[in-house]
Amino acid sequence: MPGFGRIVAVALLALPLTGCMAGGLGLFGDDKVDRSIATGTVAGSHGNGSSDEMTVQNAVSSADLEKLGTNPLPWANASTGSAGVVTAIREQKQGGVVCRDFSTTRHSYEGIAYFSGKTCAVGPGWRLMNFDRQS
Repeated sequence: MPGFGRIVAVALLALPLTGCMAGGLGLFGDDKVDRSIATGTVAGSHGNGSSDEMTVQNAVSSADLEKLGTNPLPWANASTGSAGVVTAIREQKQGGVVCRDFSTTRHSYEGIAYFSGKTCAVGPGWRLMNFDRQS
């Protein structure tokens, strides 16, 4: 009975595996599962607000307002995963300084937030004067 020998060999090889199934599909049983690690327990913010602020400032300061017109200006920050849309940019010149006031959204892991800000051409570059969360 050569077929019977194969059946016995397969049964003997499969027998140790039944212990794994008896423990609730875990290889080591439930007492060995590390339950301290869960996505809901990660503390702190996922994004870096100042990095997002600089990304928005770069988008606003480099925008060609004549070409943009009244169209929204999308922005995205690959380092934080945040993105948003600048919905309004108003440029004014005071005392030889060019400033742009703007409104934007920020879509992040924390949700959607609205901001208003101002950036001005100071010296060789642009400086973010304010970036305030709106309620």
